Order: sequence, then structure tokens, then C-alpha cells
Amino acid sequence: MDAKLPVKRLNSLTWLLAIIASIILSLILSQYPTQKHIFLIAVLTITGISLVGYAHVYIMVILAKRFGLRSKKFSKYRFLFTYPASIAIYLLLWPIFAHLTKEHWSFWDVYLFMAFVGSGVVVNTTVIVLHNSVLLYEHKVYSDLELARLKTANAEAANLLLKQQIHPHFLFNALNTLKALYRKDPAAGDTYIVHLANFLRASIFKHTEKVSRLDEEFKLLQDYLEMQKIRFGTALICTITVPEESFKSYYLPSFSLQPLLENAIKHNELTEETPLEIAIFQQDGRIVVSNNLQKKKMRESSTNNGLANLAERYRLLSEDEILINERNNLFSVSIKLLTHEYSDH
Repeated sequence: MDAKLPVKRLNSLTWLLAIIASIILSLILSQYPTQKHIFLIAVLTITGISLVGYAHVYIMVILAKRFGLRSKKFSKYRFLFTYPASIAIYLLLWPIFAHLTKEHWSFWDVYLFMAFVGSGVVVNTTVIVLHNSVLLYEHKVYSDLELARLKTANAEAANLLLKQQIHPHFLFNALNTLKALYRKDPAAGDTYIVHLANFLRASIFKHTEKVSRLDEEFKLLQDYLEMQKIRFGTALICTITVPEESFKSYYLPSFSLQPLLENAIKHNELTEETPLEIAIFQQDGRIVVSNNLQKKKMRESSTNNGLANLAERYRLLSEDEILINERNNLFSVSIKLLTHEYSDH
């Protein structure tokens, strides 16, 4: 995105300067009873400053198109062209003012000539200073906007990278499970592959989405859960208790629930005698995933794509933290439900 010259703001500032200068000059001249042309001098002041300001803006527009607003040539030629233009404007106003006041004038009057030349220099310098304040402000706004755009792009890239890290790990486990199922129970393998296809289809279509509506996220979770039930049977018990109205009202980061379920299964023992009991419920504006602790004696190698991954994605999205709690042989992870304001992510 290219920086643009704030023409309207610069012209408005020029008019403000012209009006204020004419009022101040008129108040000063009103203290001298012999001064007869206060009104004409005020008009000359407004006209001179406004013409210098407009000329200044016009020159900047041409230079910005040719050299760019942030280039050194823009600054160099701006000074080079605006001062002669301002002096020329005041020298042209000189005979007009003399005609209206019926005063004798001559370009050979050195003192009067220098007075008008000096006026052009002073006014142009004042205009440059005021215009620079506007340009510096606009530059700051532009820089802040670019920084925000870069941060957003970086967050989007990081979020996408984190999501991409999840899928290969999940797919590796799923294919190993599918291979084992087809060896001992082809029918279960067929059912498993249907849920796997649904899960992968959602992964493809929602690959770049940062958030999903709660009902969509639970639909994805359900396919993953059915796959795990086929794999573990009665050794896995999962209950979901979420109010119906929440499914259409809240959002979660895409693929945020599945890693939590996978994390519980990965780090705990699952047997028919001591099943892993997972509960998913809504509490105080958060989704809680809890399970009884039955930690494996032999830990599997980890790719660190679980809770740390999800925590980083939450930080990038909303700066919220996930809450992890472990006590009384119960492990739980709590993630904040996102409101409608996040639906455009």
C-alpha cells in the first residue's frame, strides 16, 4: 500500500493559517488610527497565504507522483520550487494591492520589493512547517497501519503453520490404525475410513480458516471421536454436554478440540477394565475438556504439537490463554469461547 498525500487536510490547514494570520494582523493594525486599509490588508493576507498554500500542495502532488512521497528528491525539489513560487505570488499581489489602495508602486522600490519577497519567504516557511506536521502525522499513521498489517500477516502465517503441524501427526496415526483394523476387522476399517474421509474433507475446505463456528468444530470432533471409539471400543468413554444455543452463537479456533481429545488419549492408559473417561462441557464462557488421569508408564515420543500449539494459536488470535488444571487425578483444559466479532477472521 502506497502512502498518499493528504491533500484535503493540507488545504484545510492552509485556510486555517490564512484566517488566523489575517485576524491577528487586523487586530495589530487596528491599534494605529492612521491605518486606512485594514480590510484590504486582511484580504491580501488571506489571499497570499492561501495561494502560497495551494501552490505548495500542487507542487507536492506533482513531485509525489514523479518521485514518491518518501523520496529525498521529493524533499529537495519541494524546497527548490515552493520558495520561488511563493515569492512570485507575493510580487504579483504587490501591484494589485497598490492599485486597490491607490498607492504609488514601483518594482524599483528596493525596500518594498524586499518586504514582499520577505513576506513570500516567511509565509512559505510557515506553510512548510505546518504541512510537515501533517505529513509527519500521516506518515506515523501509515507506518502504524503497515506495522499492523505486517503483524496480522505474520500471525496468519504462524497460525497456518501451526495448523499444518497438526495434520501430518494425526494422519500418521490414523493410517497406522486403519492398517491394523483392516487386518482384523475389515467392516470396522470401512466405517473408520468414512469418518477419516469426513475429517480430511473438513481439513481441506477449512485449511485456511482461523476460526470455526462451535457446531462445525463439534461436527469435526465427532468424526474424530467415532474413529477413536472404533479403535479403542469401550476403553474410551466420552460425554459431551454443551447447550444447544451455544452451537450457533460461539466460535473456536479451527481444529482446537480434536488436539485436546488426541492429547488425552495419547498420554493416558485405555483398557476395558479402566476406561479413559473424557467429559466435554461448557462452563463460564469456556469449553472444558477433562479426563481422569491414567498416565502411561511408557511415554510416547512427542512432536510438541498439542497444548503448546493450541496455546500459541489462541495467543495469535485473541491474546487469550488456555487454562490447564491437574488435581485429584483429574486433568482438564479450558479454552475460551470466541464471540461473533471473531467470525470474520
